[in-house]
Amino acid sequence: MRINTDLKAVDLKDKLRDFWALSAGKIRSIRDNYDDRAGSPVFTSGGRYTTRGWTEWTQGFQFGSAILQFDAENQTEFLEYGRMQTMELMAPHLTHTGVHDHGFNNLSTYGNLLRLMQEGRIPFDAWEKQFYELALKVSASVQAMRWTKIRGGGFIYSFNGPHSLFVDTLRTCRILAVGYQLGHTLQAENDVKISLLGRLLEHAKATAEYSVFYGEGRDVYDVPGRTAHECIFNVNDGNFRCVNTQQGYSAYSTWTRGLAWAMLGFSELLEFLETVAEQELEEWGGKLHIGETWLKAAMATCDFYLQHSPLDGIPYWDTGAPGLARMGNYLDINSDPFNDLEPVDSSAAAIGAQGLLRLGKYLMAMGQDKAAQAYFQAGLTVADHLFDDPYLSREEDHQGLILHSIYHRPMGWDHVPEGSAIPRGESSMWGDYHARELALYLQRIIKDEPYYSFVLKDQSHE
Repeated sequence: MRINTDLKAVDLKDKLRDFWALSAGKIRSIRDNYDDRAGSPVFTSGGRYTTRGWTEWTQGFQFGSAILQFDAENQTEFLEYGRMQTMELMAPHLTHTGVHDHGFNNLSTYGNLLRLMQEGRIPFDAWEKQFYELALKVSASVQAMRWTKIRGGGFIYSFNGPHSLFVDTLRTCRILAVGYQLGHTLQAENDVKISLLGRLLEHAKATAEYSVFYGEGRDVYDVPGRTAHECIFNVNDGNFRCVNTQQGYSAYSTWTRGLAWAMLGFSELLEFLETVAEQELEEWGGKLHIGETWLKAAMATCDFYLQHSPLDGIPYWDTGAPGLARMGNYLDINSDPFNDLEPVDSSAAAIGAQGLLRLGKYLMAMGQDKAAQAYFQAGLTVADHLFDDPYLSREEDHQGLILHSIYHRPMGWDHVPEGSAIPRGESSMWGDYHARELALYLQRIIKDEPYYSFVLKDQSHE
């Protein structure tokens, strides 16, 4: 990737204005034309959002997008739509015991609404605030119940079952952080109290240890910073068995959206860690040890992203995808979503860019100016390209916002347009939502507004 060292956040001001104008039209189109009774919208096919039964993880992005639109542009129609749909349709996601996606669905909706109330952006109402808080406590507890014990800790297991650790889950574990901030504790059999913070810390430890590689000789494909989509454990004795993938090309290549989840997940958790008192962390090794582990994982994954993305920072869907070998020096030019060999995944860029920016901000606060500048500028560079052609969806009749997203290439679920050999030209609910998060993050920096973060303010830990 080629980092634009001269780019400033304010240089994206006009692109962000155009982005939010297009975003409003996309949200209205989905609101007015999509039948929610069909199931959660997942990705577009021929420019229209459609569902895909596999796991319920995208409805929160649908309504959360409207809430972010209000946050950015103060358009009350989007606040009312997002708030009403959250109240009417999101309750099943709070108690869904079959998914690892609670942070995706419920922080995007209940979490964003609570944040806006805390910031004074929407009127304070004690009962409404308690409604959001109760929802987040319930969601955190249900997420924490999906627990597999392993040697030295445990993890939140994926929808595949107790043997399965997904790299994606790291970012959904923000819900455990919020539940902890709200003073909640999970209670189990015999009234045993289980720490939500503890489960978050142990899951993040397992992800850093097993899902992220560091070039330390773990196997012959141990490339520093690469990630495994799935790690398999023997549930009888808690031993790690092997790496695997569901949506990537192979267990030993890197599915770039999974990589991006790790980049953003660890960077955000580092921000959260700064708010936790030292005595709360002693049982799990202390703040210094935890921070060093997370920072090592964040920097390794971000470095891998920079080294394995084309010049514009928009990666292909998997770094080991077989067609890449026939594309020549594809890393020495900008990404090409119109090639006939391998698709790019713009959603990985939308997620990863925010991870780069947050890591840069964190390192700046730690006094590591040189590294901080490199990561932050890389994030700006990715955003600069993502919010422009050929990735920004300008056509009014296309419901997607960011084009050229990929969901499940191995299963062939993504739409291949006529005349193309590979999927292209489509959007995803997670890609569009995280592009909006990225835009809001940058807009708040440009306007010197409160820093955009999931971390709640002024919460008691008693």
